[in-house]
Amino acid sequence: MTPGLSPLAARLPGYSVSAGRPWPMGATLEGDGVNFAVFSAHAEAIELCLFSPDGRKELSRLPFRDRDGDIWHMHVGGLTPGTIYGFRAHGPYAPERGHRFNPHKLLLDPYARALEGRLRWSDAVMGYKIGSARGDLSFDTRDSAFAVPKSVVMDTSFTWGNDQAPRTPRSESVIYEAHVKALTQLHPGVDKPLRGSYLALSSDPVIAHLQKLGVTAIELLPVQAFVDDRFLVAKGLRNHWGYNTLSFFAPEPRYMAKGALWEFQTMVRRLHVAGIEVILDVVYNHTAEGDQWGPTLCYRGLDNASYYRLTDGGRHYVNDTGTGNTLNLMHPMVLRMVMDSLRYWVEDCRVDGFRFDLATVLGREPHGFDPNGGFFDAIRQDPVLSRVKLIAEPWDIGPGGYQLGQYPHPFHEWNDQFRDGVRRFWRGDAGLTPDLAKRLLGSAERFDHSGRSATASVNFITAHDGFTLEDLVSFTVKRNWANGEDNRDGHSDNHSDNMGVEGPSDDPGVRAARDLRKRNLLATLFLAQGVPMLLAGDELGHTQGGNNNAYAQDNEVTWLDWAKADTTLVDFVARLAALRRAHPVLRQRRFLHARKRAADGLPDVIWRKPDGSLPSPQDWHDPAFRALGVEIRMAAEGGDSSPDAVMAWFNCGPEVPLVLARPEAWSLVLDTTQPTLAEAPPPRVLPAQSVLMFSARPDMRRAKGETA
Repeated sequence: MTPGLSPLAARLPGYSVSAGRPWPMGATLEGDGVNFAVFSAHAEAIELCLFSPDGRKELSRLPFRDRDGDIWHMHVGGLTPGTIYGFRAHGPYAPERGHRFNPHKLLLDPYARALEGRLRWSDAVMGYKIGSARGDLSFDTRDSAFAVPKSVVMDTSFTWGNDQAPRTPRSESVIYEAHVKALTQLHPGVDKPLRGSYLALSSDPVIAHLQKLGVTAIELLPVQAFVDDRFLVAKGLRNHWGYNTLSFFAPEPRYMAKGALWEFQTMVRRLHVAGIEVILDVVYNHTAEGDQWGPTLCYRGLDNASYYRLTDGGRHYVNDTGTGNTLNLMHPMVLRMVMDSLRYWVEDCRVDGFRFDLATVLGREPHGFDPNGGFFDAIRQDPVLSRVKLIAEPWDIGPGGYQLGQYPHPFHEWNDQFRDGVRRFWRGDAGLTPDLAKRLLGSAERFDHSGRSATASVNFITAHDGFTLEDLVSFTVKRNWANGEDNRDGHSDNHSDNMGVEGPSDDPGVRAARDLRKRNLLATLFLAQGVPMLLAGDELGHTQGGNNNAYAQDNEVTWLDWAKADTTLVDFVARLAALRRAHPVLRQRRFLHARKRAADGLPDVIWRKPDGSLPSPQDWHDPAFRALGVEIRMAAEGGDSSPDAVMAWFNCGPEVPLVLARPEAWSLVLDTTQPTLAEAPPPRVLPAQSVLMFSARPDMRRAKGETA
């Protein structure tokens, strides 16, 4: 299958071709043209295909004649920014040995900084013949160029001015998980032509909202270019969440108002000016090409045996991701691509961190998950990447996939045990008070090892995957019918509670109970050690109608309805964030272990019952133990002599008398049953279904060794 010189090669007037160099990877603008470098260990030949400005007509095919190891390279003089191109790779089509080369399929540059056009689902994008008795062993000769996105040569330079990354300390971080379009599509303060875009997300009204909430970082659902799955398109749906990456370097075009990279860069710059970091949810565990029945768009056609983890002699794909394939980060060039991609987003686009989807995949070596595996070692030694925020989703569906607490410093981890334990406590499940105590102290039993800090735990009540906060208190059963999967998708056990009525209700009693439950959940989130993460829209009262897997709902189901915003709840969340900022004891780096402080002889943590006594071992094992107090000071091990102290109470049961030894030493600064309360003396009762927080009065500092 090694080609001769294509007749199209003669159609390149005014351009010169030379060897170029094997670095950097991808298409690099130089003063006199463009240097191209692409990896393939098993190809027999590769061609560069140049297209007309509209991407519709292939003008030239230029064979790579120079190769440095497994890097194919050439320089084409005279090319300029905006040049549209792709690759064709020749080699064996032998799926049973892992090779799926097919030069009839135009391939995206893995390092493309921008894409032209969208994927048009057609049988021509498949490397095999649809309907053939030989299945994926058959060979399709139709040209796919008309149906696939193409690569664009980009000038990524941008006038950053005096841009400065906020570099918010981890202990001061408040993360806001959001979707570019869902957050902005219905915002009345955003110009209609900009809604749903990067520019909308960084508009003045959106930034003002984030600042009011006390958000320090916005964590964006995937914005690396992705595709709409064929089965979704057939049902008239779209890939809303974006967990189906096609290009690891190109921003998703659907969020661009003007189709330019500077829009993304402008978003980052404006958020930085506002003191808000940008964290990207990234998907380096798989690609949009799926399993052996998927399309040939890029990696499969360039070097299937290198880019993917294969099984059964090479014909089939390891599927630890549940999406059909798994990227092979054990291959040095695949690992290099991922590292180059991460550095690109930090250096050229100035993002401040990453949340790694299904991160266990990234650390899986031949012997299993390894916190000292190649990917983690590469990240931690990197002078650029080791300084940004790194967050792991610590699970996948592969063997030994649940690895909460096992990631190396400086990784944070999404803590699903916080989510589930706090939900169950407030739902009233018996015996959950001891679990609540663990979650309030940063889940030390999981994270307090190997020099890790209490900020390792990213605490959350809700995330994009699951019920919104409003739905968590309104539904006991998921309602995912709109996804077209007969309600089989999504989790069935959500630890939710409808407060007596399934679905929406105008009953004042039900409504009041739901609002109180939401405030209790949010207060628990902000008063716990670790890093709080708020799902965008929860502060507004956003509902998805009970859909807990809205990955395909790019519509009013997921778009935040700002016109119906619960402004009282917005103000309450802002107060929680302000309290957290005002009290360093709520956001410590060191774990708390009830050890005595040298400064005053007081333990850094004191647990209490409402009658003022300390819980006994029997109390901790009592299923009816539902009201817990905790007094917190700066950690004993840190040597911080700060007099700052808070006392918080969490009561998922009925009203009970509250006894404080020195009530005059405390001020009530939070009562979820009175959301607008600013400050008051301590009450004599702990209200039913409530969170209370007291702040130690500066003028009533205790004598050494004295407790409340």
